[in-house]
Amino acid sequence: MTPTPRPRLAVRSPADLIAAVPYLLGFHPADSLVVVALRGRRVVFAARGDLPEPGSDPGPAARHLAQVIARQGSEAATVIGYGPATRVTGAVDAVGEALDDAGLLVLDALRVTDGRWWSYLCTEPECCPPDGTPYDPGASEVSAAAVFAGQVALPDRAALTAQVAALDGPVRVAMRRATVRARRRLAELTEEAAETALAGGRSVRSAGVAAVRDAFRVHRRGERLGDDQVAWLAVLLTQLPVRDHAWERTDGRDADISLWTDVLRRAEPELIAAPGSLLAFAAWRAGHGALAAVALERVLATRPDYSLALLLDDMLRRGMPPSELDGWPAVGFPGVVRRRPRRRIPRRRI
Repeated sequence: MTPTPRPRLAVRSPADLIAAVPYLLGFHPADSLVVVALRGRRVVFAARGDLPEPGSDPGPAARHLAQVIARQGSEAATVIGYGPATRVTGAVDAVGEALDDAGLLVLDALRVTDGRWWSYLCTEPECCPPDGTPYDPGASEVSAAAVFAGQVALPDRAALTAQVAALDGPVRVAMRRATVRARRRLAELTEEAAETALAGGRSVRSAGVAAVRDAFRVHRRGERLGDDQVAWLAVLLTQLPVRDHAWERTDGRDADISLWTDVLRRAEPELIAAPGSLLAFAAWRAGHGALAAVALERVLATRPDYSLALLLDDMLRRGMPPSELDGWPAVGFPGVVRRRPRRRIPRRRI
């Protein structure tokens, strides 16, 4: 399930709502259940899940989707199933019942496939013919408004996943060599600190602070890090004090998303946990829930025990909106004790 809060879009008809969904999610759904939450006639949230496998009980997934929508403070919702009736109908019915049990008004329940939509709640052939209603999302004012606002709808979820996939070919060879140099550099830094009786952790953290600062500066100028810069940053991020410093300075700015996407795609596989989690955090803060979800999927496939990724994944699955983090990092992150300036307060490691 991928909860995705996005900017509000005005919806006046089922066709408008269907046109809005790809921009709410960031991609065109297929074989999916989508629940769109509304306040009045404005879309405020969308959550997507895969259609249940044939023969499976749709109840648990339906109740989970309803709980996510209920947390958004919405007044009503529309359920949309993408796929053939044999797979969609039972799942849509289960979600509708779960929404009703959660106290939400179900405005409509739709099925979409092959350029047509059907309503499960409308029985009037004049507006909801038995053979479905054709729609053209490209002609919708909602689509035009979404594009004007800078929103993008990729062809499918696989295209979104590809945006966080590892780069291959010459880039991978160059990064492997750069990572060897970065690991050697870290070993030398640690050894030098020990020989001069300095605190090795402090020396590494200082190097990490400098690397994070430089990386943000480069990306906020619209430039790209070199291979050695990416490798050095990725190696340093394996140190929790450095990772936490980067986390505290990451927000939902486009440059932050660009930075951590670049580092995630170029870092060696064993080093992706921190940059992938930081990308997920930045994407979530910006309201790009689907991007956050695919970043976390890649991290957890490699490091299923990485606590920061597990925490963020849990927050996403529970449908916590980014507004819960307004004021970050000053107000702290739910469930984490952070260190305040000039006070020595123990903090739990994530």
